[in-house]
Amino acid sequence: METFFQSDGKTMIIPMDHGTIVPVPGLGNGRNIIGQLRDVADGFILNLGLASAAAEELEGKGVCLRTDCGNTWVPKDGTVPQAGAYRIFGIETAFSVGATAVMNMLFPGHVNEAAIIADCAALVEEAREADLPVMLETLPYGLGRGDAYTPENIRFAVRLAAELGADVVKTAYPGDKEAFRSIVAECYVPVIVLGGAATDAGGILQMVRDAMDCGAAGIAIGRNIWQHPHPLKMARALHVIVHGGDSVASASKLLA
Repeated sequence: METFFQSDGKTMIIPMDHGTIVPVPGLGNGRNIIGQLRDVADGFILNLGLASAAAEELEGKGVCLRTDCGNTWVPKDGTVPQAGAYRIFGIETAFSVGATAVMNMLFPGHVNEAAIIADCAALVEEAREADLPVMLETLPYGLGRGDAYTPENIRFAVRLAAELGADVVKTAYPGDKEAFRSIVAECYVPVIVLGGAATDAGGILQMVRDAMDCGAAGIAIGRNIWQHPHPLKMARALHVIVHGGDSVASASKLLA
């Protein structure tokens, strides 16, 4: 994990793996974005295609290969159950693109929970044999279910991921500092927070400051960086919070 975590024990990861789940504007030419942000980021979360295409830009950075995929189209009325996530790649594929970690989604409470948990467990088992770290991105019930991301549900989701053998757990910040502080304290592996759908810059900076104050080991934020009008400025603002311990007011000056 030293490819992701700096000497201060913190990490700033930029996910760019959204293209296999839902149409997300802003990804543009992934190689260009990685080249622009690589000096600020500790690592990237990527799908196989971009990880392979951007090998030169990724040199020396942590590379986490997403091993799963999700439904790319689901009716708005919910008549077709979502698969949630299903594994499509393994450890050999990760090594083929120089990945230094792998990641899979974990959705406790999802209609297809049994299959998703089995996928995660199998990935952990294979990765342990290959001495490759595993990040599990865990969200109650499914992607985009913000109403379900309560402190109680996130507490269980984080614990489940850790108990399945994750080396790092990625999850949502529940908006309750004291609850999140205890969630992190009870987890015996690093917990990093995701950003979710793009929001205002001040809001995301404050969320990250709060999460770090509660003991988070870092962030994995994508859309709030590369959808920002000035991605590099936003990345630098987040970097000084994560690695510099700066206040929101201080970090905000970098967005000017």
